[in-house]
Amino acid sequence: MENQNLNILDEINKGATMGMDAISYISPKVKDSNFKNVLNTEYSKYENISNKVNKLYDNYSRKAPHETNAMNKAMTWYGIQMKTITDDSTSKLSELLMQGTNMGIIEGRRLLNENEHAAPDVKGILNEFVVMQEDSIETLKKYL
Repeated sequence: MENQNLNILDEINKGATMGMDAISYISPKVKDSNFKNVLNTEYSKYENISNKVNKLYDNYSRKAPHETNAMNKAMTWYGIQMKTITDDSTSKLSELLMQGTNMGIIEGRRLLNENEHAAPDVKGILNEFVVMQEDSIETLKKYL
């Protein structure tokens, strides 16, 4: 059970870290000030989730939660650069963020469905993370 909780917390933290990375790679390309504000808010939400995971993680392990590795960060950066080389419009940037967020939602829902015996505090933060991402999709849709 404890290992299950650690795995879930690790996955949440990886997802939050990837979200922050993607936003930080996309932000310099943003020209629309409203969209820039939205991204700053979304970044803060991911950061808040990551901070909650770090606090909760101490209940289950003495180690720090896993984050995305350098290779994943590089691949994310490279993918964003390549996909925006000819189109860095607000619509395209929103689309890229939505694609990544959708992957996070799918993984989060899968974790919720497959780990019904996880600790209530772990399930709570996982659900919060998934709902936050679902809300992000609704916000990002406005910029397509």
